[in-house]
Amino acid sequence: MFTENEILETIDMLDNRHLDVRTVTVALSLLDCIDGDAARCRKKVYDKITRTAERLVPVCAMLEKRYGVAIVNKRISVTPISIVGSACGDHIGLAKTLDKAGKTLGVDFIGGYSALVQKGATAAESAFLDTLPEALSTTDIVCGSVNVASSRAGINLDAVKRLGVIIKDLAYRTRDNNSFGCGKLVVFCNAVDDNPFMAGAFTGLSEGECAVNVGVSGPGVVEYEISKHPDHDITAICELIKRTAFKITRLGQLIGSAAAAELGLTPGIVDLSLAPTPAVGDSVARVLERIGLSTVGACGTTACLALLNDAVKKGGVMAADKVGGLSGAFIPVSEDAGMIDAVRGGRLSLEKLEAMTAVCSVGLDMIAVPGDTPAAVISAMIADECAIGMINNKTTAVRIIPVHGKTVGDEVDFGGLFGTAPIMKVNGGDPSVFVDRGGIIPPPIHSFKN
Repeated sequence: MFTENEILETIDMLDNRHLDVRTVTVALSLLDCIDGDAARCRKKVYDKITRTAERLVPVCAMLEKRYGVAIVNKRISVTPISIVGSACGDHIGLAKTLDKAGKTLGVDFIGGYSALVQKGATAAESAFLDTLPEALSTTDIVCGSVNVASSRAGINLDAVKRLGVIIKDLAYRTRDNNSFGCGKLVVFCNAVDDNPFMAGAFTGLSEGECAVNVGVSGPGVVEYEISKHPDHDITAICELIKRTAFKITRLGQLIGSAAAAELGLTPGIVDLSLAPTPAVGDSVARVLERIGLSTVGACGTTACLALLNDAVKKGGVMAADKVGGLSGAFIPVSEDAGMIDAVRGGRLSLEKLEAMTAVCSVGLDMIAVPGDTPAAVISAMIADECAIGMINNKTTAVRIIPVHGKTVGDEVDFGGLFGTAPIMKVNGGDPSVFVDRGGIIPPPIHSFKN
């Protein structure tokens, strides 16, 4: 039973503290759509998506009214298209089919234009990688990802090198839109099968036929709760965050279960991640500052982020039937008002962000850099993040945007939840000899656990 105070607390979180359900994502297997005939494959994909997720948007609208909860995004993730299209080879056609199906249903994004090449790439997967710039620049709501590393396989430096070139190509192709095509592409280490968040969501091969996965938010709620207790020591702050994360996650569990029941689908996971927005009062950076930092980026930032991430996991895991996805605290620069301010003021550097990614979800996310940043430098950024993920057995990722024609001191506005990105300075050293070596960086010795 909920007490009257708990009910009033939750109402206040929804009305005044930016608590929302960030996404309800239908995760759908397309393995049964594989066909050697391209036209048949495209038809199977379109029909299955539009049939299975036909009621996703109206059901979410109904749940918003029933519970008074904002469901910000409605999304679909599918089996990696590098696999679905392997028999027919029509990856571009499938990208456009995904775009058409998603628009027909009115969803915000559809993810899964993806490949898993952490140990090597087949001929079909190699051909798929070449299609990424065209596919993501000629579609509107399709998102893609490539897993290039894992703690068991190591880092595929050949794929990492190619992704640097691919990202530069995609930035140029979408130059009239602030190179935002790169915002729809994530490069992973240790990608998970049940992530509901874009741009990296795909339905892994270990998943069932279809499930409803949910991602919650609520950094504004956490900040507010901490603000009420200025005299708490760090131990008490951790306990406070745990209790708050439990309440936030219960909301996700409620919406996920209700959505699955209404859609006649299997309930999936709740992703515990604190996902910020550019709105004032909805920032992970402000939570860190409320813990005791004068600004995010100051000494102590990584420690504060580590305790926040851990407390969110500990509090949330007891509140959901199944926890999965990325589950932590996101630190995307352009999507977090506090991060944006810190970068503008020169208080948060790319190097400090990299250090922070060692203790949170997920990595260098929604970071804008000068358009003339060399492909080898982008590849080396990816390799650095993959090394953090590989050694620490955690998911890390890079979503970097080399904005064509922009340099340090400029800003770009991506609009909506994607926010504003100050162009960040990149270290001027040249890693091209390292990147050009290619090959596989072996997995760490502690990966051999059999």
